[in-house]
Parts: sequence; structure tokens; C-alpha cells
Amino acid sequence: MFMPKLGIMHPRNRFSSRVVAGLFLTALLFFTESMFSQAAPAPAQGNTTAPTTVQQPAGNGTQGQPSTQPQSQPSAPATTQAPTGSSSSAPANQAPAQNGAPGASTPGQGQGTSPDATDNGIFVFKAEAKEVVLHATVVDDRNHLVMNLGKPDFTVYENDKPQQIRSFRQQDYPVAMGIVIDNSGSMREKRDQVNKAAVNLVRSSNPEDQVFVVNFNDEYYLDQDFTSDIKKLQGALEHVETRGGTALFDAIIASADYLQKSQLQRKVLFVVTDGEDDASQSSLEQAVQKLAQENGPVVYTIGLLGDEKVRRARRALETLADRTGGIAFFPPTLDEVDQISRTVAHDIRNQYTITYAPSTPKAVQGYRTIHVDAHARAYKKLTVRTRSGYYPGQESVMR
Repeated sequence: MFMPKLGIMHPRNRFSSRVVAGLFLTALLFFTESMFSQAAPAPAQGNTTAPTTVQQPAGNGTQGQPSTQPQSQPSAPATTQAPTGSSSSAPANQAPAQNGAPGASTPGQGQGTSPDATDNGIFVFKAEAKEVVLHATVVDDRNHLVMNLGKPDFTVYENDKPQQIRSFRQQDYPVAMGIVIDNSGSMREKRDQVNKAAVNLVRSSNPEDQVFVVNFNDEYYLDQDFTSDIKKLQGALEHVETRGGTALFDAIIASADYLQKSQLQRKVLFVVTDGEDDASQSSLEQAVQKLAQENGPVVYTIGLLGDEKVRRARRALETLADRTGGIAFFPPTLDEVDQISRTVAHDIRNQYTITYAPSTPKAVQGYRTIHVDAHARAYKKLTVRTRSGYYPGQESVMR
């Protein structure tokens, strides 16, 4: 690109002048420090409390004025236990050594912190902790949503061991949602009512939700990227080409992958099908494993099942929902699908968000089970729906 010549010093010449001046000042300070060190008397033998000269880092990158600090350390320093999940790069009772002063403590250092050195020599401590995030729905013995619970009412277990809840919220946060609809030949007469239900699901949800649409038969198609535009979603749902088989598991795995493009923490898949998977290259087990990784979504399924192969199809949809904290619906008539979609929207908007730092050692590999209990005096029995576990590496870094 052509740049006009301006009547100012070129940046490179200005930089060279600063370098020369900086070198001159550095040499002068070095000479002064050497003279000061030679003039200082040597400390007496056995004196463990004699002051020593320590250079403090100055904010502009040059050496500051000398100061004195006691060289002796306490014989029994008090240790501080770092919280579980912290990523401190130094022992909790000792700050990183700075400028030849080993063990010098840094004011303001807290538990579970790790230092980051800036260019001017000042350490900035940032708190980090790996946390697992759960989105939980609670119902009473009549299957009614319960939304008046507090943090003390919940107990979280990982691998059957109780965990310490770090944060607890009950708020209608926006979600990233994938609407995944069966487009196989057997769905031809059902799509109009299913499309209506899917649109009403979006209308009943948080207006800031981001939604995409996947239609699938023996292949899957992304017919609408993330949007909150009802007209665009409706147009994508009307891309009806009912033909071919049912690649349900492939469509779910691809949709779970696509959800990771969203920056929204809460993620949901709404799946409608009328039969057994007969065209996927992936298995049910592979689909379940995919959903259990990297902040996997909650899955709500609707099975419009006929008389053929009902058992296997039902088991697959129930497994996908149960493992992720969702619900599997099997309406006897197509007329109930619209009401189910509104129920799903209500369920999504009335969840508790619970985070905890897992006590399970990072070296422990494999699937980690999760179980959440809730108890309150006003209720005889409470049931908590949330994901049943995860694979290591799924935790979110909370800053």
C-alpha cells in the first residue's frame, strides 16, 4: 500500500536514538553500583540478621534504588493449603524468587494463584481453577419443576465422593441449540406438525438463544447456521426431502461437534425421529461418548415410533436423553408434539447451574460418574436431572 511521506522522524530513527540513550544510562548506573558495592563493608561472620542489598524492579525497566531487607528466614514457616484444582506454579507458602531474593514473599498473593511475569518485572497473580459445570433440573414427586432451592439443598458426587460446590446460580441464561429433525421417507406425513412444534420451541425459549437446524435421512444437512431469526429457522425446517434411511447417530455426533462453535456455555439438542437408526456409520455408544465430552449438550428426544422395532429405537432415545440430563418423550399421537416442545422450552429456562472443582486426581483416566441429590423440608422427594458423567478434559477454565 502506498504511504505518503510525512514531515516527522521515521519510527526506526526514533527507536535508534532511544537505544543509544538507554545504553548510556545503563552503563552509568552499572558503574555507580560497582563503586557502591566495593565501598560497602563485609558482614561479620555468624551474623544472620545483617541487611543485604536487594535491587527492586522499577516500573520503567531500569534498575531502582538499593534498599535493605533482613536476610534471615523464619525457622518454621507456616504453610498454606492451596485449594483443590488450583494451578499454582510455586508452593503455596513461598512466592517465586525475584532478583536474587529467594523466598521473598509477594504482598497480595492469594490461595490458588499462579504468577505471570510482565515485561517490567512485576508479577501479576491470576486465580485459576478447573471446574465442572452442571445444568440441573429438579422435579418433585408429582413431576413439577421446583425452583425455590438454595445451594445448601444440593449435594454433588463424583465417582461416589461428595464434592464442594463452588458456585450456584438459578437464572435463565441463553443457550446454543441444535434442532435435529428426521427427514427420512417415513416422516413425510409428520413434518408439518413437527416443524410447527420446533418453531414454537424457539418462540417459547430465551430470545437470545442461538439456534441451528439439521435435517437428516441417510445423510445430514446443515440447513441453517446459528440464528435467532424465526423466519430463517422456519425456512430451514421447510427443506423437506423425505427419502432414504435414518442416520440418527451420525447426525447427533455432527450436531454436537457443531455446537462447540458457539461461545454460549449452555448447549441443547432437540431431536425428533420416527424410527430406528439404520444408516449411521457410528454406533449408539459412540454417540453417547461424544455427548459426554467437552461441555456436551443436554439432549431432548421425541420418538414418533410405530409398531416396528420399537424397543431398540426407544432404548436409543432414552439413553441419549438420560445420560445428558434431558428427557425422552414418546407421544401416542402426533397432536401432542407441539405441547412437548413447549414443555422442553420451559424445562430449559428453569435450571440450576452448579459448578465444582473435581477432587478426583487428574491422573485418573476414563469416565467419571456424576450424581446430584437435592433435599428440602417442604418436599418429600426431589429428583435431579443432570448429566450422568464426563470424560477428563471436559472441565471449563474459570477465571
